[in-house]
Amino acid sequence: MMENPYAHDFLREALWVGWIIGTVCAVLSCYLVLKGWSLMGDAISHAVLPGVVLAYLAGLPILFGAFVAGMVCALLSGYLKANSRIKEDAVLGIVFTGLFAFGLVLFSKTATTLHLDHILFGNILGLEPGQVERTLWTGGLMLLILVFLRRDLLLLCFDPLHARSLGMRTQILTHVLLALIAAAVVLSMEAVGILLVVAMLITPGCTGFLLSPRFEWMMLIAVASTWVAFTLGIAFSFWLNASTSACIVLVQSGIFAGAWLLGPRHGLLWRRQVQRV
Repeated sequence: MMENPYAHDFLREALWVGWIIGTVCAVLSCYLVLKGWSLMGDAISHAVLPGVVLAYLAGLPILFGAFVAGMVCALLSGYLKANSRIKEDAVLGIVFTGLFAFGLVLFSKTATTLHLDHILFGNILGLEPGQVERTLWTGGLMLLILVFLRRDLLLLCFDPLHARSLGMRTQILTHVLLALIAAAVVLSMEAVGILLVVAMLITPGCTGFLLSPRFEWMMLIAVASTWVAFTLGIAFSFWLNASTSACIVLVQSGIFAGAWLLGPRHGLLWRRQVQRV
């Protein structure tokens, strides 16, 4: 009989942090999927690396450096898109790969106690004292902002032209959304790493989008899928002695695959069954 992983305090703490981070990222992922900004989450998460190294060299908090670097990536991408003929996806690819490569060069030339593996893959099983509480307060604040602005952000993502015609300050809302994405990456970086953040900012929203045409249900499904992914992923990593981040992402990908194959109305097998009838 397999041992219960959540009999251990450090795994229960990891699960709590995972649920908090996953909830914030899942809600954001719904807006990103609706707006077609999935690559933006990928770009910002990779672009934080040079900010981390530069903040370390300057003696500043590395989370502050990561946030600034994420915002620089988002704003630089927007500027290049507005002042060139290059499409948004190509601009994002150029900016985030350039910044990520710059960060790797800086990291390789800097004598530091930072571990690249922890930045890329996180260290959710080795949480520092007080990190659970810090994550709870920060994640809770971000969720309050998302709840307060939910209607404005939804209209911005669904129909920005209509939002502008109603007198909404779409430019400010866009920057707020970008700041929330950067903050989510910073919130998640120490615990789950850059690579897992990418999955958490894309896959849950896609899963919810496949399973429900209503945005409220889409968000609930996205959050629920993230909770399941962290719960099972941490348990599988304990039983298999495998990478925790990788196991979480695999479970999340498996949930998406199930929604794609078996989901009502839009599932592949459901559509084939309807066609036969």
